[in-house]
Amino acid sequence: MTSTPTGRRWGTILLIAALTSPALAAETESAVFAGGCFWCMEQAYDKVEGVVETTSGFSGGHVEDPTYEQVSAGGTGHIEVVKVDYDPDTVDYATLLHVFWRNIDPFAVDRQFCDEGRTYQSALFPMNERQRKLAEASHQAVAERFDRDIATEIIDFEAFYPAGDYHQNFYEENSMRYNYYKSACGRSERLEEIWGNEAEPSGRH
Repeated sequence: MTSTPTGRRWGTILLIAALTSPALAAETESAVFAGGCFWCMEQAYDKVEGVVETTSGFSGGHVEDPTYEQVSAGGTGHIEVVKVDYDPDTVDYATLLHVFWRNIDPFAVDRQFCDEGRTYQSALFPMNERQRKLAEASHQAVAERFDRDIATEIIDFEAFYPAGDYHQNFYEENSMRYNYYKSACGRSERLEEIWGNEAEPSGRH
């Protein structure tokens, strides 16, 4: 009995699968955004062509690898965020910023829509100097557009901690509960009030 050919053939199959996988074939970049409930921000970015993956989690705090319960209780300093992995050949950071602003209330302090507390503060977490310059320029552009102070913060990125499996892809895995929450929270109505027909830009479905 010889197993070498089978093992070699299986290894070749795995290599081909890796090379042809969309998520692995493209060299991706990452960006971190805080726009209130991370379930809603996942949904917004999953619609964007060129976004490879979104992950709900936490940034901005001082406790390493916090649980959802710890963050929700307060005291860890973390904010709910979504990490967006994207193909820079298809979509750029400036476009992701455009999507970000039109999915948040930029005037709300320590809250977004019906969710209250520091955990839901809107913020940008630039991961390098290029992202910081673009984030600052977009922040200024929004302030000038509305001619008022913008509450959204720009915070140096230090670490991202993913939330538990229950919170990943929640809008798809628990669609009935999610849609009820989003409707009751008045998110869509407030976004339309601020951004008009630019709110929640459509993309791939």
